[in-house]
Amino acid sequence: MKQPLIECSGAGFGYEHFDVVTDVTMEILPGDYIGVVGENGAGKSTLIKGLLGLLKPTSGSIVMADDLKKTGIGYLPQQTAAQKDFPATVWEVVVSGTLSRAGYRPFYSKEEKRLAELNMERLGIADLRRKCYRDLSGGQQQRVLIARALCATEKLLILDEPITGLDPSTAQEFYQVVRHLNRDEGVAILMVSHDIQNMVHQAKKILHLKQKVLFYGSVEDYRKSPLGQRFLGGEEE
Repeated sequence: MKQPLIECSGAGFGYEHFDVVTDVTMEILPGDYIGVVGENGAGKSTLIKGLLGLLKPTSGSIVMADDLKKTGIGYLPQQTAAQKDFPATVWEVVVSGTLSRAGYRPFYSKEEKRLAELNMERLGIADLRRKCYRDLSGGQQQRVLIARALCATEKLLILDEPITGLDPSTAQEFYQVVRHLNRDEGVAILMVSHDIQNMVHQAKKILHLKQKVLFYGSVEDYRKSPLGQRFLGGEEE
């Protein structure tokens, strides 16, 4: 039986005296690919902050595997206009993902540099290493950010609305990269998306949120559920 990377039991997360998400019971297993869906204001971003340890649970509990405590979580936040205009080279952005390993050292070790090189190769962006990040296409920028996130961890990537602003063909290419990391390299994925139609084709499990968990289970079960049928609008198999 696989040990969960993260396990939530009746967990609530919020700010000051207001709970945005309540009673979340779910787990992320090694090799999982979970699509987190729900309408705007459903609490998806708040849940992500809770899973990342940026918010303490207001109720219930969240337990992180010891492995994950050591290696951390690779996180791809929603990109702002300022981030897209970041004046650094691809190499500088990717290698900065190792900072959590570096501690207080003012330089990168050989091992950290090797890891950055390896992840640029994996994501097919080694030839862009000297390019300025802000001069890249949206799809290239997302590959750079995944390479950076993989420098932090091999275990779990959390992606927050990663296809926002990408054209349809670039979005599909992005999904392909993520699918490869999940299926072929065993990286667990938790992806927040407003695009339910695409999520049921990409993910293995669906977590549908609206302040509480409305559904958590396999994509197949979600498709058959009244909730899934309502949101997928009778989508053809």
